[in-house]
Amino acid sequence: MLVDLVRREAVTWRNRALLLFDRVAMPVAVCDVYGAVLLANPAMAAECGTTPGRLRGRDVLDLFSPREATQVERIAQALRLRHRSRYQVSVRWRAPGGVERCGELTADPVSDSAQDTPALLVMLRVDAARAPSPSPATPAGPARVAPMEARILALLAAGATTARAARETALTTDGVTYHLRRLSSRWGASNRTELVARAYALGVLRAGVWPPEVSDVARDPEAPDDGA
Repeated sequence: MLVDLVRREAVTWRNRALLLFDRVAMPVAVCDVYGAVLLANPAMAAECGTTPGRLRGRDVLDLFSPREATQVERIAQALRLRHRSRYQVSVRWRAPGGVERCGELTADPVSDSAQDTPALLVMLRVDAARAPSPSPATPAGPARVAPMEARILALLAAGATTARAARETALTTDGVTYHLRRLSSRWGASNRTELVARAYALGVLRAGVWPPEVSDVARDPEAPDDGA
């Protein structure tokens, strides 16, 4: 009886932790000691133009290229010796739209005990000051969306169900589904998680903000709402 209660409590807290992990605005991932992604939040996936599930198993250093190879060698040696310091690596990567970005990966070894092989809690800081400007071939600015589409995307990013989004927007559930299908078709998103990731990647939703907000320049005041 007591064991079952403890297990239920553990599952409850694990689910709460995963919910918080998904809602953190900073790009975050959990990797094994070799750098393979075990878990990634939507913000990290958005930086790669994909969904969290599709990052699983990818090498974090294939996604974000180190600017100095010697940094990685020193960290690998320290991890082999089970050192538990915080490690930082300057990286660059290609964001959605082809824009090259720069930043810093911070890796913190975490484990249940000092004897266990640690996992790595990896956080990405985007260096906006050093990020090169988009090339002329890259479309400038974020994608544009209708006001109703913007509201639904922000609600979806905050974890709202179709029913709740319908209540908040005074639409029917079919009306919300209609808008989501249009957005998914426009952006080639196969599910709602990917749709939210694309919204961040395309600059429709503000990065680093909670609750989710729509970028002012992403709103298209001339687009009809098509309420249903």
